[in-house]
Amino acid sequence: MLELFRWQDAIDIFIISYIIYKLLVLIVGTRAMQLVKGLFIMGGLTALARVFDLRTLSWFLGKMLGVLVIAIPIVFQPELRKMLEELGRGGSLWQRRKSVKNAELLSETVGRAIGYLKSQKIGAIIVLERGTGLKDFWRSATRINAEITQELLISIFWYGTPLHDGAVIMDRDKIIAASCYLPLTDNTDISRWLGTRHRAAIGVTEVSDAIALVVSEERGEVSLAINGHLSKNLKDSQVQKLLLHYFGGDEDEQKSILDRLQEDIRTLWT
Repeated sequence: MLELFRWQDAIDIFIISYIIYKLLVLIVGTRAMQLVKGLFIMGGLTALARVFDLRTLSWFLGKMLGVLVIAIPIVFQPELRKMLEELGRGGSLWQRRKSVKNAELLSETVGRAIGYLKSQKIGAIIVLERGTGLKDFWRSATRINAEITQELLISIFWYGTPLHDGAVIMDRDKIIAASCYLPLTDNTDISRWLGTRHRAAIGVTEVSDAIALVVSEERGEVSLAINGHLSKNLKDSQVQKLLLHYFGGDEDEQKSILDRLQEDIRTLWT
């Protein structure tokens, strides 16, 4: 076998593996991922049925696969269209990073919302999801699954609204959920003057790699929690830099986002 293996075969295998990997990355978190899991299960059952000569089961699974060939493009038409559109734009199939323009737009949108909440002394806590999934915290909350807009963020935290008591969890594409209840930190070394929002922000960053921004309704200032540490009274420019780094999705560079933020904070305070 090794004598028949050519260097072209190695390149062929690498390219096919890379394409499959990128396709899987693209569909993670979508309905299509459940379809892929189901197809793997059906494939495994088909192989077992042939090994043990289960003819009826083999016939049934063969017919099911034939039906799926027709049904999949119909049921998953939105996902397939999105995939083709992104491929045509040179999008996330080959490059997962957000464009600079989109990152700037999202960071300005969230930054303006936080600035308004700060000016009106409206309490808020916004959690930015990163690598660690936060489903345990938004599963029992109110699902939003909406586009990130300044008006929506402000209306969620506005006094007296049903969703204002709790945190908003978002990722780099959308607002996932509102009225989320987060674990409070058990750290006894933090100031006893910190309120529930700040303790919740520290708590969620202790159990995940998320970033939490807190707007204090007493002092009208913005605090940042990351890796279980809290930085208080951030300037608007610091918040903007944080959001730009986050929505830009450039955390895989040589420096981590935390290192860059700490440098930005030190620089801007001097």
